[in-house]
Amino acid sequence: MGVNLVRFLLARGHQVRSYDLARFDYPEAGRISELRGDIRDPGLHDAAFDGVDIVVHCAAALPLSPPAEIFSTEVEGTRLLLESAMARGVERFIHISSTAVYGIPDHHPLIEGDEMIGVGPYGSAKIRAEEICAEFRAKGMCIPVLRPKSFVGPERLGAFELLYDFAYSGHNFPVLGSGNNRYQLLDVEDLCQAVYLVANGEAAAVNDVFNVGAARFGTLRQSFAAVLDRAGYKKRVIGLPAAPAIWMLRALEALRLSPLYKWIYETAGRESYVSIEKLSNRLGFAPVYSNEEALIRNYDWYVANRGRISNIPGVSHREPWKRGALKLARFIF
Repeated sequence: MGVNLVRFLLARGHQVRSYDLARFDYPEAGRISELRGDIRDPGLHDAAFDGVDIVVHCAAALPLSPPAEIFSTEVEGTRLLLESAMARGVERFIHISSTAVYGIPDHHPLIEGDEMIGVGPYGSAKIRAEEICAEFRAKGMCIPVLRPKSFVGPERLGAFELLYDFAYSGHNFPVLGSGNNRYQLLDVEDLCQAVYLVANGEAAAVNDVFNVGAARFGTLRQSFAAVLDRAGYKKRVIGLPAAPAIWMLRALEALRLSPLYKWIYETAGRESYVSIEKLSNRLGFAPVYSNEEALIRNYDWYVANRGRISNIPGVSHREPWKRGALKLARFIF
C-alpha cells in the first residue's frame, strides 16, 4: 500500500518519508524523502525517524516468503521499529496488521475481540506482531492497529493478477465451491482513509485495534464476474468442487508449485467478512468503494499498465506472483 498512501498524504499537504527495501521509482519520488534499507537495521533508524511525528508501519514479508524471513520481518522488525520509535518519542505508531489473524473462522461477521488463530507462518507472525504492539501500548505509546481485508487498487497485483489476466485474455475464471459465499474485500484508497483517521483522531479514541473492509460487498462470484464483464468477452465464473480442489492446492503448495497459500484457499470458498462498526462509529470511517468497484478499478489499472508491469514473478504485491502449476489452468478454462 506504500505508494498509494504516499500519494494520499501528499494530496493533503503532508511531508512524507518512505523507508523501504525497494526503490521508490514513481513520479512522486522528487516530492518525498526516501530512505532505502531494511527495517531490521537499527543503524538506519536515526535517519528513518528524524523529524517524524507519525509512523505507518506496513513493511512485511508476504506469505510466499520463507518462514524465517516472515518471522524476522514481521516480528523482530516490528519490535525494532517500536523500540526506536519509543526511544525517539514518536507521537503515534500505526501498525498495519491483517484479518489473517482470525485464521479460518466459524462465524461472521468477525469483530476485533474474536480469538486470533494463526494459519501458517504469516498468520502466526502477524499475531505475534500485534502482541508486541500491545506490549508497547502498555508502556504508554499510542499504537493504532488496523486489520484490513485483502485490499486491491492501482499498483497492486499479487494473487489478483490471475483474475485480471484470465479476464483480459478471454478466459472463464475458476473459484472454489459455488462462489456464492459472501466475501469482503477493500479498496486501497479506503484503507488510506482508515490510516488517515487513526493518524488524526484523538489518541484515546484511536489507541486500539480496528477492522477495515468494504461496506458494500456480495458474493465472491458476483465480485469476480464484475471483472469478467468489464473485459467484455462474456466469460463466467466456474465453480469447482471445493474438497478435491483444496486437496490439490495443498499438494501443490507443499511442492512449491502454487502461489496460493493455506489461508487463501481454505477461506476462498467460505463466508469471509468483518464488522467495521467500531471504526465507523468511533472515527467516521465510510468506505467509498464496493467489492466490484474496487476490483474493476484495479483491473482498469492493470489493463492500462500491462506494458510496464514486470514479467518477472515476485513475492510482493507490486508484482504478479509465480503461478507454478496454476498456469495450466488457462488451457482448461
